[in-house]
Amino acid sequence: MTRPAISAHRSSGILCHITSLPGKFGCGDLGPAADDFIDFLQRTGQTRWQVLPLGPTGYGDSPYQCYSAFAGNPLLISLERLVDDGLLTAADLKAFPVSADETKVDFDQVRPAHEALLRRAYDNYRSLANAKLKLAFIAFQNSQAAWLADYSLFAALKEFHGGSGWTVWQAEFARRDLDALARVRVALAEAIERHAFVQFLFARQWQAVRKRCHAAGIMIIGDAPIFVSHDSADVWANPDLFYLDAAGQPTVVAGVPPDYFSATGQRWGNPLYRWHRMHANGYDWWCQRMAHSLQMFDFVRLDHFRGFEAYWEIPGTSPTAVGGRWVFGPGKALFEALAAKLGGLPIYAEDLGLITPEVEQLRDELGLPGMRVLQFAFGDDAKSLDYRPHNYPRHCVVYTGTHDNDTTVGWFLSAAGDGTTRNNEQVERERNLVLSYVGGDGSEIHWDMIRQALGSIADTAIVPAQDLLGLGSAARMNLPGTGTGNWSWRMPPGALTPAIEKRLATLTMIFDRDPVSPDAPQIPVTRIVAEKALH
Repeated sequence: MTRPAISAHRSSGILCHITSLPGKFGCGDLGPAADDFIDFLQRTGQTRWQVLPLGPTGYGDSPYQCYSAFAGNPLLISLERLVDDGLLTAADLKAFPVSADETKVDFDQVRPAHEALLRRAYDNYRSLANAKLKLAFIAFQNSQAAWLADYSLFAALKEFHGGSGWTVWQAEFARRDLDALARVRVALAEAIERHAFVQFLFARQWQAVRKRCHAAGIMIIGDAPIFVSHDSADVWANPDLFYLDAAGQPTVVAGVPPDYFSATGQRWGNPLYRWHRMHANGYDWWCQRMAHSLQMFDFVRLDHFRGFEAYWEIPGTSPTAVGGRWVFGPGKALFEALAAKLGGLPIYAEDLGLITPEVEQLRDELGLPGMRVLQFAFGDDAKSLDYRPHNYPRHCVVYTGTHDNDTTVGWFLSAAGDGTTRNNEQVERERNLVLSYVGGDGSEIHWDMIRQALGSIADTAIVPAQDLLGLGSAARMNLPGTGTGNWSWRMPPGALTPAIEKRLATLTMIFDRDPVSPDAPQIPVTRIVAEKALH
């Protein structure tokens, strides 16, 4: 199967997670606001929309700690689209609690209200005589059975146990006793079907969004975390593939050593793979996972790529990442297995952090683009030279910042110790170098950096929505090493003003990243917005 390359031509796009979209129901979703955002991308000549992982979130609402690497987040399902489907009524939506703060998601308020309406939608589905919808649901269950059966059972059992992690469930369920699971599938049949139906709704809406993107000449970049959450259907259903003790607890966990963000490193807590067992079965689980990702996305950002060469192994009892050690990962063998089963792999490597020559060699042997982040370009370390635009290779993806960085404005105005290991002298030196490099006074540092990204030689340029809006640290998506208060930023309605639209469209056109550049004439999107801005 032939798949598109991540850098088929000069392109640009916006990083904006679905939860960050505006909307009426406390959290961004796959409804009208997604349509509006797609229209904005098309009008400004953007051909990439990058999202964070779309799985059902667990602890801390992090999309990097999901209950499944395959399932979709029910919170992203548009309630308005369910009204269109006849599964809810307009009256059902009127009782939904609306937060006064349109710039943050209050997950604790939104989630139960949203879940209640999804239950109602399922009840209505069961009572409706909609043969077309029921046949579509059956077809979905059959096509996704490889992961859906385990996930829907896991979700029903988790609900039955009051939301507890699987290691504290009744022992027969935690250890997956076959007789016990057979009995509980009967006892919890309705709950199991309901969770499967919610996944059907998510998949249906997501594919509709993807179809609208393709019609607008936009491709979606997804995100695949290298590790999965301990409290997930993936680990519960495949315990032999992870380093767990007899009670199901991880004996070693993932993280990274001390770095730019934290002097004690980051202890993520994800269980580590038994790579030798995965190798023995042809990396079947990873092949299934990536096949599923390529059903959802056009390109995939492979998070923490360096872990495939070597990863930081932390004892399960260690409170920080300091006491860890480097252990070899699967290397090229995994990607050879993926390519053999899936064909071309439209992926690129998140190769940030402590990158060794061995990691770079693996990336280059696989022919994968790496990442360049402008916020890393002006520090004292030698690696910063690689992040300056005049040193880029063409085959890379440049960002002003990522979901783990402060916003560009917040970073520029930051002080020592504020989400960074820099001291005051380093911060000041960095700030002065930035201003010298971009030739500005700092009053529009976000646009200065956007211009650097779009004007660079990098084939693909991505700008977080917060940088497009020029927002400060309060709009930061995530502060690595912290477990709460992250992932909640939302774009207020009307934030993408005509002035922003014209400015972005103009820069996109000037730097030949719009889809009517000479090297990419196949997508019929006009330059009308940009040309008006120039006159």
